[in-house]
Amino acid sequence: MKEIKVDVKFEELSVAELSPLDAELMNRAIAAARDAYAPYSHFHVGAALMLTNGKMVVGSNQENAASPSCVCAEVAALTQAGVLYPKVAIRDIAVVAMKKDQVTERISPCGNCRQVMLEQEKRGGSPIRILLCGKEKVQILSSVKSLLPLSFSEEEL
Repeated sequence: MKEIKVDVKFEELSVAELSPLDAELMNRAIAAARDAYAPYSHFHVGAALMLTNGKMVVGSNQENAASPSCVCAEVAALTQAGVLYPKVAIRDIAVVAMKKDQVTERISPCGNCRQVMLEQEKRGGSPIRILLCGKEKVQILSSVKSLLPLSFSEEEL
């Protein structure tokens, strides 16, 4: 048997160290999280995208009593960007979670969101930089492939 190790590299900064643009992206994600519809879990998630054309697009989680019908914040933002700007690549995505109106520690996208993000990265033809935002720290990954190294793709179809 051969053991193979997959490592994930990322940067970690304090919120105060963010560039003005990254801080704005995080703040837009926080605002989106505040607008989330989460009456069941009370777990509010916001996502903010920076597109290569300079536009920002946001999304928030939208819950439903029939839980499979819920939409994650990342998917809401990515879908909106795909509808509004179908030929524009996504440069960055910031993701924030809140409980009781307070930003939580870092959150990481669920498996479904990772797969949707990977498809958008492929669609845009360039890596999407990911900011996993917490109350005091932000982890920055250079590509969705960092979150999903053994991904499912069109080669498997």
